[in-house]
Amino acid sequence: MNEKHTHNQGCCCHGHDEHKNHEEHKGVDTCNTKTKCEEDEDESHQHKEVGCCGQVHHNDHEEHEGNDHCCGHEHIENEINNTVKQTAASISSDYMIKEFLVKGLHCGSCAAKIEDKAGKLSNVNRVIMNFATSTLTIEGSKKHMDSIVDEVKIIVDQVEPGTIVTEKNHTSNKDIDKKEIEEDTSNKSRLYRMALGILVFLGALYFKEEPFSLPLFIISYFAIGKDIILKSVKNILRGELFDENFLMTIATVAAFAIGEYPEAIMVVLLYEVGEYFQERAVESSRKSIADLMDIRPDYANLQVGDDLKKVSPYDVNRGDIIVVKPGEKVPLDGEIIEGSSSLDTAALTGESALRDVTKGDEIISGFININGVLTIKVTKNFKESAVSKILDLVENASGKKAKTEKRITKFAKYYTPVIIIAATMTALLPPLLMEGQSFDTWIYKAAIFLVISCPCALVISVPMGYFAGLGASSKNGILVKGGNYLEALTEIDTVVFDKTGTLTKGNFTVDKIVGVNGTSKDELLKYTSYVESFSNHPIALSIIKEYEGAIDKKLVKEYKDVTGKGVMALVDGVSVASGNKRLMEQFKVECGPVKEVGTIVYTAIDGKYAGYIIIKDEVKKDSKEAIRKLKDNNIKKVVMLTGDKKEVADLVGKDLNIDRVYSELLPQNKVEKVEELYNENIKGLAFVGDGINDAPVLARANVGVAMGGVGSDAAIEAADVVIMNDEPSKLATAIKIAKRTKEIVNMNIGMSIGIKLLVFVLTFMNLGSMWLAIFADMGVSTLAVMNSMRILKE
Repeated sequence: MNEKHTHNQGCCCHGHDEHKNHEEHKGVDTCNTKTKCEEDEDESHQHKEVGCCGQVHHNDHEEHEGNDHCCGHEHIENEINNTVKQTAASISSDYMIKEFLVKGLHCGSCAAKIEDKAGKLSNVNRVIMNFATSTLTIEGSKKHMDSIVDEVKIIVDQVEPGTIVTEKNHTSNKDIDKKEIEEDTSNKSRLYRMALGILVFLGALYFKEEPFSLPLFIISYFAIGKDIILKSVKNILRGELFDENFLMTIATVAAFAIGEYPEAIMVVLLYEVGEYFQERAVESSRKSIADLMDIRPDYANLQVGDDLKKVSPYDVNRGDIIVVKPGEKVPLDGEIIEGSSSLDTAALTGESALRDVTKGDEIISGFININGVLTIKVTKNFKESAVSKILDLVENASGKKAKTEKRITKFAKYYTPVIIIAATMTALLPPLLMEGQSFDTWIYKAAIFLVISCPCALVISVPMGYFAGLGASSKNGILVKGGNYLEALTEIDTVVFDKTGTLTKGNFTVDKIVGVNGTSKDELLKYTSYVESFSNHPIALSIIKEYEGAIDKKLVKEYKDVTGKGVMALVDGVSVASGNKRLMEQFKVECGPVKEVGTIVYTAIDGKYAGYIIIKDEVKKDSKEAIRKLKDNNIKKVVMLTGDKKEVADLVGKDLNIDRVYSELLPQNKVEKVEELYNENIKGLAFVGDGINDAPVLARANVGVAMGGVGSDAAIEAADVVIMNDEPSKLATAIKIAKRTKEIVNMNIGMSIGIKLLVFVLTFMNLGSMWLAIFADMGVSTLAVMNSMRILKE
């Protein structure tokens, strides 16, 4: 492989798929690892490698005293974080990463050249030139970073003179304003020079028969084409013979040589005009997408004594008090300590409905305060906040290139040299080998070939298309981690859902308590609550909530997890076991069949069956619509995996019209089921889960999708696509946007190549002209960029 990829490591629970989060284990983890790379060798990708460690039913226990199996789903996040931290620590000792904005870069092929040349510098580990966002990322030796940056700036100036390179987030507004003024001045000078050149050109045309018309044509040529000529001279001195400016200069000089003065000047004029409009189109597109995706708060109102001070969000610390007024963005994550209001969450979740908040509620950065003044105690600094993590994800997403984009970049490397060879042969061979053929005619045709030899329309429109697709997804509350994943969504024909918290709300409630063998409901609920008291899982919490009494955890001794079955402990000296039917069978406790629908928690007290508690969950209102929309998007199989009992799973599956339902699964069984689906010759598989308990399956799927990403670091870490709210139908929206993006990208590719081929054919038929060639180059580039922006309407 010629690109690096990373493996994120974690641990998964082999037990009841609903439980997670042990705080402490005194046993030993038992882990398995399963990873399969299916990416192309030339693609950058990530592996989320996970191990499975065996505990079934519970999580977030404060202590295990005798079991050698770890269950902790929280280990997934913790181990991922630990692995990342260890890796980062080892890298940071030698390498560092810097990001720069490259203002004035409007040439896609130039961006590819910058990335290629800078990546070959010594002491550089990696360089990414993101044309869509004008962001240059350099990863290199800490010790040599200053010299690396200086060399990269020289390369940027050589490839695209006049571009401005500034370190990201470290340039003052004053400096930016100054540089923008300088650029505006340069643009005005360019326009004035072109206007002068046009006037002289018109004069030359008027006096075309006069002997002094040739000097006028030459003056007009240099006035209009000054930038092109100067860039081409510099490129010749550096040995850059395949640069578009050099090719344009050769083509127009050839036109002058055969006496086609007006044609030569019109070529440089149309090229300059086309480039100007192309630059405006690219900048406008970048701004439109960036405005959609930019949720960054500009300032925070920091409370200092009785006064409010407007400061940068970066300058606010944990524990500080900030005030958010109506109409302002919430700048940092925190807890509301005073006030109530309604929040516009559309920028993050895509939801139009307002969310009401009041004192005591947690609040996420990036939301907009609609009414009411909110006083907030900050719980995370800006770099740790939800908005910062989401911004990092969005800004880095367009750097992960789709297969199509990579293929076009490779194609562009060979396209221009091939066209130049073809142009040279066109100019020389026919006059030399065929009678009656003049050099003037074939040199003119060769000049046309040179004009259309630049693949600008391709190398600009493809990344802009995927960038627009990422922007449209973000607008709808869907974060896609890269163009590669956006493209992968178009190949999905099988979608696998986890049940709890994905298709159902995950809000468990106790539906029924049945005591037997002389055990009262109250007694059954009390003992079951105590034995479940170390868990933070929704099922355990629902039982504890139903009990409502105070629980003295000191009364719970000899706590044990029984892998795949449940838990047991001594509660005030009484032996209590609680879990599924297999746990009862293990301890030879006879319990009759329960025919009611729901999750059944059986309890035995002192070795005797004491009764059962029925827990129920509610299907999300959006789930049925989600399945329907997926099938409308040509998804052939919709599958549901769950650890819940068969009766409950089948009922949910029938209600939602799901094709296949697999129930009573442990987490490792879920991976096995996914492997079975891959053996059915499917094109691509997406798995949708909560981003924490489902890490092994998220890793195995072609596209891993996590639900409810707002405020969830684990979801953002684990998945390739993050749906920011709890609507599973957003997956259908993501697939629709992905397909529309690929459709428009392919349309741009077809238009760009097709029009160039048409000009080739017309030229050989003596119907082509250099004016038409300019349209095939700059005109098509501008049209392709504008066409890409249609994706934003999705």
